Amino acid sequence: MNSEASVPGTSTLDGSAAYFDGASSRRRMVTLRLADQLEIVEGEQTLVAWAYGDIRRADSPTGVLRVSCLTAPALARLEVRDAALASELVARCASIDDHMIGRRGVATIVGWSIAAAVSIVAVVLFGLPLLADRLTPLVPEAFERRLGDVADTQIKKMFDAKVCDNAAGQTAFTKLVTAIRESAGLDTSVQSGVLSSSIPNAFALPGGKVYLFDGLLAKAENADEIAGVLAHELGHLKHRDSMRKLIHDGGTSFLIGLLFGDITGSSALIFGSRTLVTSSHSREAEQNADSFAIDAMHRLGRPAKPAGELLLRVTGKEGKGLSIISTHPLSEDRLARMSRQDPPASGPPLLSTEEWKALKSICSAKI
Repeated sequence: MNSEASVPGTSTLDGSAAYFDGASSRRRMVTLRLADQLEIVEGEQTLVAWAYGDIRRADSPTGVLRVSCLTAPALARLEVRDAALASELVARCASIDDHMIGRRGVATIVGWSIAAAVSIVAVVLFGLPLLADRLTPLVPEAFERRLGDVADTQIKKMFDAKVCDNAAGQTAFTKLVTAIRESAGLDTSVQSGVLSSSIPNAFALPGGKVYLFDGLLAKAENADEIAGVLAHELGHLKHRDSMRKLIHDGGTSFLIGLLFGDITGSSALIFGSRTLVTSSHSREAEQNADSFAIDAMHRLGRPAKPAGELLLRVTGKEGKGLSIISTHPLSEDRLARMSRQDPPASGPPLLSTEEWKALKSICSAKI
């Protein structure tokens, strides 16, 4: 290290200092002059002067001090390998580490990250249900039907399910659905079918489609049991619960994607289509659909209790293993409610013995 006494407060430091001007990849060996500012000198020419308060430490390998300047080009940097030179420079740069994240900075970042996660959870739990309730009535029916068609295609692919079309069984199924639909006051736009899947479930899609899985039909003992379940799903159609659910679940998928890095939200509709089958509506929506089903069955002069008996038979007392009542009212509670409100049967059977037999075999090639 050489000192120039003729310049008060100034020292000329010779060492392994390399300068990159940020405009090219050229590496220049320079001399540093520590005066009122850091002067970077090449030969007899001062290339640039950096104010000490603007100098910041940059990431560098061990044994190298790499610095940049706030007022210099973004890629401009100085690399110092001489330990004495580096120490002298650092001593003059009071703010050299101001931009580095310390413990307080890490704590701040963690705190804001937690706050962001909590905010997303709050939106999922409280904001999305409210938003879905407000948006559902505004969705045009034509658009809802298109969404239902997309979900229909995806569901059939996911479950490798085909619509059962045994002629006699289809006739019986159409008769049953028509009776329930007319009793419920729904128009002929409602579409329905039985899908060839062993899953014991039934579900409604946006736009007016109701499907029954053959797995649930196989466990039913009479037409009233299936009629009550179909009436329940028609209740969801009447209240547009499937559209509300798709908005909510699709929004949840998108927000979770934001939280964990999938910012496209491309899986929202697929996620929503799957949950239309594999999960349930809100407890309030389920209770309203139960009330709808009870009223529809009573207008037909038929009991609602058998539908509750079917669900309890399939799911067991704890309601495990079947998506149709996941987070629904407990099967025992539903059965008790349906039993309390049931008057004696006053209407004729919805299907004859032969028609019921045909419906049970709807997914068979022949009866």
